[in-house]
Amino acid sequence: MKDILEEIVACKRIEVATQKELTPPKKLYAEVEEMMARGVTRRSLSKALTANDYGIIAEFKRKSPSKGWIKEDGEAEVIPPSYEQAGAAALSILTDEKFFGGSLDFIRKARPLVNIPILRKDFIIDEYQLFQARLVGADAVLLIAADLSRQEVRSLTATAHDLALEVLLELHSEAELDYADTDADAIGVNNRNLGTFVTDVQNSFRMSVRLPQDKVLVSESGISNPDTIRLLRQAGYRGFLIGETFMKTDNPGSSLKAFLDKLSQ
Repeated sequence: MKDILEEIVACKRIEVATQKELTPPKKLYAEVEEMMARGVTRRSLSKALTANDYGIIAEFKRKSPSKGWIKEDGEAEVIPPSYEQAGAAALSILTDEKFFGGSLDFIRKARPLVNIPILRKDFIIDEYQLFQARLVGADAVLLIAADLSRQEVRSLTATAHDLALEVLLELHSEAELDYADTDADAIGVNNRNLGTFVTDVQNSFRMSVRLPQDKVLVSESGISNPDTIRLLRQAGYRGFLIGETFMKTDNPGSSLKAFLDKLSQ
């Protein structure tokens, strides 16, 4: 089977190079420096997850490589605010265009309408993308161990922190556990294999006993049942990233509200 992650990262390198030609790094970095000098508020993802009773990171995800369009007409001005109103602790917004139908503009549109943290979810391979995230209003970024070396994770995490961005470091297998000693603010376990896109929630349970308990732990993907969250909380998780479960319904915000109502029972 073709490794989807390898294909995505190859395309991402070309995409970032093209973006640098359109907006040179020096120009982007100057814009971010100016914005930060104005003291723009940044919200803590890790604190939001630990302070919230349920820790749901509700994801705005219109498409996936394995399933195609999930909600092609989904609007960033509508769904993320409805997630906050329903009780989400934080938001995840896909910004990869080719494979996930995302856009940095989605964060820019949602930011003035919500007060909870926004995670830029993408395949980050270059510090340039961190500056992009800060400029459009993200509070945190996702780094994926499967497509970065440990040194790259350390370097990107340091730059993210310099930009007042938190880092959610995503692991998938025990082979990546040595990445967990970096300075990431939260550790995520992806239940979806990024090479094959096969999903298995048991992956979070298998990994939980090997993860540092002084970090905020997040279980990502494949969660559709409130009972699963109850069990994951017992295993030490405090954040739960859920996208397709809500996005595939007619009203994602209402679906999240119904999910939280069941979770509170």
